[in-house]
Amino acid sequence: MPEPSSLCPIAAPGDKPPVPPAPEALAYSLTLPSAPRSPAIARAATRTVLKAHGLDDVTDAAVQVVGEMAACSYRLAPAAEVYVSLRYRDDTLRVVLYDAHPRHTHPRLAAACDARRRAALRVLACVVKECAGDWGFGDAREPGGGTRMWAVLPRGGARGYGTGKSSEPGPASR
Repeated sequence: MPEPSSLCPIAAPGDKPPVPPAPEALAYSLTLPSAPRSPAIARAATRTVLKAHGLDDVTDAAVQVVGEMAACSYRLAPAAEVYVSLRYRDDTLRVVLYDAHPRHTHPRLAAACDARRRAALRVLACVVKECAGDWGFGDAREPGGGTRMWAVLPRGGARGYGTGKSSEPGPASR
């Protein structure tokens, strides 16, 4: 007798068996404490999820981006939780991280804090640029407030990350 494909007692017999995860089905979220070990946990989870969905070719860039965001968040909001989201759509990986660090209302404090965050994310900026992606940060649109950081990594650009091959043709190759 074949194994049922569902534990639900009212599932129709002959339901299709589960299919392995595809890149287009990648949609994961993770909440972590803002702690020194959290960037490593976020990197490991990212690596596992990407491999499960057949996106091994973007792992190096994605793991670097997630680690940089989580480390920045820990330095700026060390007593709260962080929320990490990974989504893959239209050949692009989107990474979003929310932290509890409030956006400042005083213009000079806001500018100073933004400059510190931007400086803390300079490696992320280089990774995203090499992948021909985009990134930024701003107010979190959640009831708890805080800061939202995001990065967009096109698969084609992220594939070439760390290989020494530029994601965009240089002047010599045009």
